[in-house]
Amino acid sequence: MSAPRYRRILLKLSGEAFAGSQDFGLDPVTFTRLAEEVVQVAQSGVQIGIVIGGGNIVRGASLSEWGVDRVTGDNAGMLATIINCLCMQDALEKRGVFTRLMSAIQISQVAELFIRRRAIRHLEKGRIVLFAAGTGNPYFTTDSAATLRAIETGCDILLKATNVDGVYDKDPNKHADAKRYDNLTYTDAINRQLKVMDTSAIALCRENEMPIRVFNLNVPGNLVRAAHGEDIGTLVTGD
Repeated sequence: MSAPRYRRILLKLSGEAFAGSQDFGLDPVTFTRLAEEVVQVAQSGVQIGIVIGGGNIVRGASLSEWGVDRVTGDNAGMLATIINCLCMQDALEKRGVFTRLMSAIQISQVAELFIRRRAIRHLEKGRIVLFAAGTGNPYFTTDSAATLRAIETGCDILLKATNVDGVYDKDPNKHADAKRYDNLTYTDAINRQLKVMDTSAIALCRENEMPIRVFNLNVPGNLVRAAHGEDIGTLVTGD
């Protein structure tokens, strides 16, 4: 294993990734593999914060399309992220690492309330910190939450795990001639509407010079490679 390039990273995982080959729910095989790779990264000395989406359980935007009040739907989505984080916390601790689950909303029976200084201290002590419940506010995605937590805790990079090997000019699953970018600027990602992350998240990264690496989570070992600074996927940086 190469020496780690980064001191501290923020890993953004989609909830859909946890469903594996299923349409929804939690796939134990996927959980196991992800947990093992995260532990590998942690044991190499990299401090890790994780933000997980809740789309494998419920998406607030989808609920609103069915007539559910948008704020209510987003609150349900926040609770879904807590479920995913609890499961990931259990999988990690069974592999011998220390973790902390911090929530943006009060749910003190299962998680600490997010406090920036406390989160940084946990990271400094080598604990893997799972950030749940997004930003704690409706209308903000977990992409925005990941960006915010990465900046607040002084991470060196935001790693966005997806089901494709980087950012393309169009959907590679639908277009055989889709072009993959090795490098992008924040401005190009926004102007070309490349859907790296939602626009507000990319803009926040640009304002705070937080680099983003987008990589394929489905390739075993890619998380370790990305965390150690290997040139995989697409790197989004300043102009």
